[in-house]
Amino acid sequence: MKSYWLAGASLALVLAASPALAADVSAADLAKAPRRGEWGFDLAGRDLSVAPSQDFFDYANGTYLKTLVIPADRTSYGSFDGLRELSTNRMRAVLEKAAADKAATGDEAKIGALYRSFMDEAAVNAAGAKPLAGELALIRKAKSRSDIARIMGQHQSGFGGSVFGAAVYDDAKDPLRYTVYLGQGGLGLPDRDYYLDPKFAPQKAKYEAYVAKILTLSGWEHPQTHAKAIVALETEIAKVSWTRIDQRDDTRTYNPYPTAKLATLAPGFDWTAFLAGAELSGAKKVVVAENTAFPKIAAIYAKTPMETLKAWTAFGLADQAAPYLSKDFDDAHFDFRDKTLAGQLEPKPRWKRGVALVDGSIGEALGRLYVQTYFPADSKTRMEGLVGDILTAMKGRIQRLTWMGDATKAKALEKLSKFSVMIAYPDAWRDYSALTVKAGDLYGDVQRANRFEWARTVKRMNGPVDRKEWGMTPPTVNAYYSPIKNGIVFPAAILQPPFFDRDGDMAVNYGAIGGTIGHEITHGFDDQGRHFDGDGRLTEWWTPEDAAKFEVQAAKLGAQYSAIEILPGAHIQGGLTMGENIADLGGLLLALDAYHVSLHGQPAPVIDGLTGDQRVFLGWAQVWRSKLRDDRQRQLLVSDPHAPVRARVDVPTRNIDAFYDAFGVKPGDGMYIAPENRVRIW
Repeated sequence: MKSYWLAGASLALVLAASPALAADVSAADLAKAPRRGEWGFDLAGRDLSVAPSQDFFDYANGTYLKTLVIPADRTSYGSFDGLRELSTNRMRAVLEKAAADKAATGDEAKIGALYRSFMDEAAVNAAGAKPLAGELALIRKAKSRSDIARIMGQHQSGFGGSVFGAAVYDDAKDPLRYTVYLGQGGLGLPDRDYYLDPKFAPQKAKYEAYVAKILTLSGWEHPQTHAKAIVALETEIAKVSWTRIDQRDDTRTYNPYPTAKLATLAPGFDWTAFLAGAELSGAKKVVVAENTAFPKIAAIYAKTPMETLKAWTAFGLADQAAPYLSKDFDDAHFDFRDKTLAGQLEPKPRWKRGVALVDGSIGEALGRLYVQTYFPADSKTRMEGLVGDILTAMKGRIQRLTWMGDATKAKALEKLSKFSVMIAYPDAWRDYSALTVKAGDLYGDVQRANRFEWARTVKRMNGPVDRKEWGMTPPTVNAYYSPIKNGIVFPAAILQPPFFDRDGDMAVNYGAIGGTIGHEITHGFDDQGRHFDGDGRLTEWWTPEDAAKFEVQAAKLGAQYSAIEILPGAHIQGGLTMGENIADLGGLLLALDAYHVSLHGQPAPVIDGLTGDQRVFLGWAQVWRSKLRDDRQRQLLVSDPHAPVRARVDVPTRNIDAFYDAFGVKPGDGMYIAPENRVRIW
């Protein structure tokens, strides 16, 4: 149920789901990521009946996609994400070895015990709803809204919902210190549109049935009556909640208040009780995200009957805990959360869910063993060189900008010079010595892991920021940029084919991993990243004239995306996807620049009739080939800041002059945009 805003949230690449590998993958298969084609590109995956000048995405990926079938246990499927599946299988190998080693100690013993707990279905099923009993009893005993507010605060550290969320994060105006952030919450569906847009009425109705089912399994009285009241409550909260587009605005969402002023800002909610429950009573200042929504949500809370608030809190607890409870809870959770909302036909195998649990709960303990086993040391050195190439390309682009004045340009170059780069794995691993894991106690293990992480977070409140901290684990196939840390992070698992093939064609590598690096660097200068300076401080360092020019180009890009109808009646939201769209365009431009520099003035080789520039574009295109189920696509269109994959290929390319030269695009072609209408930002 948690739907909280986190200030300065890292901007990730985000990839689709992955294809399946056999469950009995051999050690040899795990040792090396499979390469694509003879030189890093799948020539057979192209659809040569489609001209690249008409539809580049289909030209690059059409034949592959025609035969691609989404597995029943997935909501999406992409060939490049075999890498994610490879990572999952590698983690499984590490976990099963740890789980079988009775002499294991330290982190290895803990990850093995947590994995065994999840895989022990018999014990989980035998426990039924009993793990919830103690916390449900506390909710039942609540006598006042202050009691419920305190419980909502306690839920920040574990399972359960709250109408407001809390986090301790780098202060955007003082990025060397941590502070407390508060954000809107209270919604159990993926987005406010699910409550307010008639096209989601079927999902909303099924949600009410799901709430009743979970309350019934939990032994809560009058489940149908309470389910109706819970959905009505959440609908009222949805009406006053900020949209995701509004939540993207880092300037609007930075609203500092003395903690004592919360009662004045949002009366009707006991903030003292909430912060005490969350162990945040020591906070002297809080940063409120959706400040105009807070008094409205608090007013809704204050007028909601106690029995409804108690039932809502009980449902939030059981809903979040359901995947770690008996089969009846787990099945109900899958049937609604995955099947109804996202179109997934079958649950994932339990072992995959167990791997995901360990990675998400004590991931650096697992990641350290993963890196020791599967990450070649020289890949880090090679990646550092590539990042340096792309940073140099970005410096050149800034210096050559004609629309930006000298004052802003100097600040942009200063910011770029202060970028931090973290590759493969952290310099120092997280210490899990204080975490207790007991094999056979899945619910307790997950809650203890949640509370361990929360205690670690709370302890650093008002303290100095660890600027070397990672927001992803090494086995993650992804990458991100942190605006407050002004740094880019590339976990170990992404540094393999199809992103980077050390034996493959460098043009393809520049399009794939180079485009990815450029994407993350450009996030530092997208519509939100540009509001942070080189030290990660939220401040306005642009001249008004340059900011206005930027906004004009950004609006043009947003309009291009918003014009695309992905499903009948469902368009891309250019405002929601703006940051990622700017990053995609900038990333591909930087990849091209860096590839050209890498040639050192020599002509690019032609391979299988394809020029160097063509292969850069194709390297980018094949990274994004995937399919999504319609229900999942509709969900993402209202909730995900990333555009659908087809748009991530076709829109950036048609705004790049070199693409026209590479593929002979002419007026009247499907990919053509007149030069004066092409977006030129970075």
